[in-house]
Parts: sequence; structure tokens; C-alpha cells
Amino acid sequence: MPLDVCYLNGEYLPLAEARVSPLDRAFLFGDAVYEVIPVYGERPFRLREHLDRLARSLTGIRMEPPLSHLEWHSVCRELIARNGGGDQYLYLQVTRGAEYGRNHAWGDGLKPTLFAYATALEQPSAALLDQGVAAVTAADTRWARRDIKSTALLANILLKKLSADAGAFETIMLERGELTEGSSTTVHVIQEGVIHTPPNGRQILPGTTRDVVGELAQRLAVPSRSVAVTEAQLRSADEIWLAFSTRGILPVTLLDGEAVGGGRPGPLFKQMYAAFQHYTRELAGTAAL
Repeated sequence: MPLDVCYLNGEYLPLAEARVSPLDRAFLFGDAVYEVIPVYGERPFRLREHLDRLARSLTGIRMEPPLSHLEWHSVCRELIARNGGGDQYLYLQVTRGAEYGRNHAWGDGLKPTLFAYATALEQPSAALLDQGVAAVTAADTRWARRDIKSTALLANILLKKLSADAGAFETIMLERGELTEGSSTTVHVIQEGVIHTPPNGRQILPGTTRDVVGELAQRLAVPSRSVAVTEAQLRSADEIWLAFSTRGILPVTLLDGEAVGGGRPGPLFKQMYAAFQHYTRELAGTAAL
């Protein structure tokens, strides 16, 4: 559940009282970008990387960053403190703003709308880690600039609903016979002890948690490759992992009704999950920027 206090255009106020104009371009067009940042022990995790990606998304939609990294850091710290500290995740959104009317081609001088709120961060349950999650596959029906973390997520939510309707956790997307990503996650495919992830580009969102997995793989001396992954490789994988900000990493043990590997979380996942948990504790008390 969301926590009580949000940030809106320079003010901290109860989330239930926050209001924006119905003429805001985010409401009319989905003309906005966002970030989701996990917080462990009151410390925003990979804050610089998340804010760098926010800046890249803003550049992608032809907007200047309305706040510097240090200013965003201040907003994050204040929001975390006002919501009781501890483990949370933050949602940051920047819209192009509101104008009087509805124009596809925006005019000059719009004032961006800045919004952020917090939600309690729940760790995966022991049962989830022991059993893994189910996923289904579907054709990737999204637009051509998936590297921009846009709030225009209609295709994503329709794809996510496919998995919900099937009693699964995630929809893993395929395009021209190759893996792209999940509807709200990065997908890692493990074969013969090697981690495979599709390369960054306009077809997928550069994942911050994905990058953590790559760095931890180096620590663990586990080979990790950024390469195209075919549908056949996905379906014959020894292990499949999902990486995302609000849960870290989770194992997929059932894909389209078929067991992945032995049908239980694999040995490499257990190593990676332990390394991820250790890494978040290792950062406690260090500067977020």
C-alpha cells in the first residue's frame, strides 16, 4: 500500500489530498516519464543510476531535467523520512505539464509537473523464493522507443493482464523469434552456467537491477553475456530470472505451463539472490550519490 506523504511540485502533502489538472499532458497523452527506486534501510538503492536513466528518458521526450541529481536526492530523503524510514520504494514522475486545451504538438513555456510518492517495500516470501513464479509468453506489441521509461504503458498493462488472467506472475515478450523483456521486468536466461540477457537498445528498457546482476555475476565469477536470446533458448533454459526494482530478482520455474529446469529455483539463482541481499546490506550507511 502507498504511504501517507507525497511530493507534488515542491510541496509535501497527504497523498489522498494531492491534485493535478485534468489538462496535464500526462493525463491526456501519457506525456511523462517516471522512475521506481527501491530504498533499503532509508538509503535509495542505485540512486545515481536511476536518476541518470530518468535524465535519459527526459532527453528522449525532449525535456530538460527539472531538478538536478542533488535536488532529487533531497526530495527522496525528505519523502523517505516523512514516511517513517525503513525499506520503501519511491515512484518519481515528471510530466510535460498542463496547457489550456489539448494539442498534440506542445507549445513552449510549459511548467513540468513533478510528483513522487512512497510505498512499503516487501521482501519476497520464503515460499516464493522456494517455489519460484510462473510466466507466460506473448508477442511484444509495444512502441519502438522502449528505452524511454514512459508513463504511456497501455501495451504493458494489457500484456501484464495476460499473465494475471493465466494465474501467472509475468508475461515474457517475444519479437521476431527473440526475447525482449518482461512486461515489467528484465529477463535473464541461464544455460550451462552462463547468464544471457538481450543487449540494450531502443527495443528494451536499460534495467538498473539488470546491471546489478551483471556486476554481481563478476563477483561470483559467473559468465554473463549481453547477447540476443532466441525463443528456443528461452524455452530450453536451465534457469530463468526476472529482475526489477521492487523485488530484486525472482526465479521463473514455470513457463507456459512447462517446468523450467527442474521446476524449482536453480543453484545459480540461490547464489545470485544471496549476493544481492549481501550487496544491499553492504551499502548501508554509504552515500547514495
